[in-house]
Amino acid sequence: MGGVRTAVRVDGSSSNSKLMTLVTIVVAIGGLYLGRAILMPLALAVVFAFLLTPIVTALEKWHFARVPAVLLVLVLCLLTLGSVGWNLTGQITQVLNQLPAYRSNIRGKIHTLQSRKGNFSKASDTVTQLSDDLTAASQNAAGKETGKKTETHPIPVQVAQPPSSTPQYFRSLIGPLAGMLEVLGMVVVFTLFILIKREDLRNRVIRLAGQGHLNTVTEAMDDAAQRLSRYLFLQFVVNACYGLIFGIGLYFIGVPHAVLWGVLSALLRFIPYIGTPIGTLLPMAMALAVFPGWSQVLLILVFFLVVELSLANVIEPWLYGAHTGVSSLAILVAAIFWATIWGPVGLILSTPLTMCLILIGRYVPHLNFLEVLLGDEPVLAPEVHFYQRLLALDQREARNIAESFLTEKPLGRFYDTVVIPALSLAEQDRHMEALDAGRVKFIIQSTKDLIEELGDRPPDKGSAQGDEGSVPVNGPVLASDLKILCMPTRDEADEVVATMLEQLLTRAGHRARSIPIGSVAEMLEKIAPDDRVVCLSALPPFAVGQARSLCRRLRDLHPELTIIIGLWNFEWGVAKAQERIGAGCSNLVATTLAQAITLANQFGQPNAEAIGKGSGEGSSAAEHRDESNQPVQA
Repeated sequence: MGGVRTAVRVDGSSSNSKLMTLVTIVVAIGGLYLGRAILMPLALAVVFAFLLTPIVTALEKWHFARVPAVLLVLVLCLLTLGSVGWNLTGQITQVLNQLPAYRSNIRGKIHTLQSRKGNFSKASDTVTQLSDDLTAASQNAAGKETGKKTETHPIPVQVAQPPSSTPQYFRSLIGPLAGMLEVLGMVVVFTLFILIKREDLRNRVIRLAGQGHLNTVTEAMDDAAQRLSRYLFLQFVVNACYGLIFGIGLYFIGVPHAVLWGVLSALLRFIPYIGTPIGTLLPMAMALAVFPGWSQVLLILVFFLVVELSLANVIEPWLYGAHTGVSSLAILVAAIFWATIWGPVGLILSTPLTMCLILIGRYVPHLNFLEVLLGDEPVLAPEVHFYQRLLALDQREARNIAESFLTEKPLGRFYDTVVIPALSLAEQDRHMEALDAGRVKFIIQSTKDLIEELGDRPPDKGSAQGDEGSVPVNGPVLASDLKILCMPTRDEADEVVATMLEQLLTRAGHRARSIPIGSVAEMLEKIAPDDRVVCLSALPPFAVGQARSLCRRLRDLHPELTIIIGLWNFEWGVAKAQERIGAGCSNLVATTLAQAITLANQFGQPNAEAIGKGSGEGSSAAEHRDESNQPVQA
């Protein structure tokens, strides 16, 4: 009963923990929305602080004091933003003033489009006219029924009070810019204090969250600082270069105000997904209004596609690395989420904020689901993914996993790190009766078909023999007369691994063969007189006892044989595997196919007699090294 109470208590504690996590998330989202007036400028200030900290640090290394360095950086940034904003405002004003001059050209293009509509345009006009006639008829009928004319409602008049104070007068004077200036002022103040007191703020965060987890919090903060600073700086450089290249291209195409469109495209590129197309549509609309034909519009579109595809597929992956840590779907969802809560500012901050959430999920166990949902790291290990697709009876995707793995790594590594662990998972589920007979048969047969198909592939190029379980570039290293028999010990999974071993031994230049699983007597009868080495294939933990028993039978019947036992995927290394097998039985023990290939190559060399000598009494037959590089004697 005590055990039952404990189990119920644990389940209840787990449920309470999940409920508290859910409540915390809901409260956090509500707080983000309700406190956006303060949190939004604070988040912008944190992002700017990450971006400007390297510059401030560089000035401090040049013997600037902290406060002058921060003030200098902020003043330069404000002057730059003010200058860019002033020039953009002036150019936008010029564009708006010049629009009447392009009116005739715009009307001509609209007339051309309308003339090409043909019958559709006529049908649309007819429907519009009929709708107007029906509306007029219904109004006349209503008037006749009531006998009254349609009453006209008075226009409401609102009396506006003049500003009663200086702040109200200032607000009415600058109009819509008041909110922007307030946010800008808060961002500048927050950024100033964060840059000046950054060590103090860091220590307070560590003190608040690092009780008992000092190492974890320190690692998380270092990871966040490095990743965010690097990402923001590189994004700024990439977007600035994009705007420069795009503006130069527009200048040579002949679009007026090319500098304006280049700067706008660079700024809009900070907005995920929609910013870049908007930055391209604006100069296309300008070209549509200025030029009589359509060639310039098409040139802008083609130029945009070339530059954007080059940046997105070549430059950015090279600068950012293989990935930014955020999946593409997560970027889209995050952009919608933050834009809903914080508006346009949230849209700009969506990617940095999502990166922070991923880091929180990486270092906070209860929020680990954030990294799984938002990150771009594979959530399933290759062996688990391979086994899961076989469980789903999806042989095609399992084969795709194999092909993807083999594009970068050799065949022996694929067998050792993907197929054998997947078979171990299948064996565990089978012994727990979690798999039905049909799925077990499908998994075994699909794996056999894949091994047979991979056996027809050419040898792996550039792989090192032994540590990869593959052959080098120029084919086998040796063409020995050593005959090796690969024998399963318990069931079909052991037989499948024995087939892999036979395939790799043959590629390494040995005369290897494997036999199917059967009774012990049947398998012992298939040992040929000229077989010198027998490799027993066993998937632990279920086949260890059978491997030990079969090894002793072999030793009694054929004392001259050299016996290698493969305890595949044995996680505690060769030394522990030898202890599980026991002394006086096998000559050598291997835990991976690569180790077995290395041992077989030693027997194929001219001095191999010393390796297999004296195996009958369980004396030291050979010496090799496990993963910890410690010598192991069998």
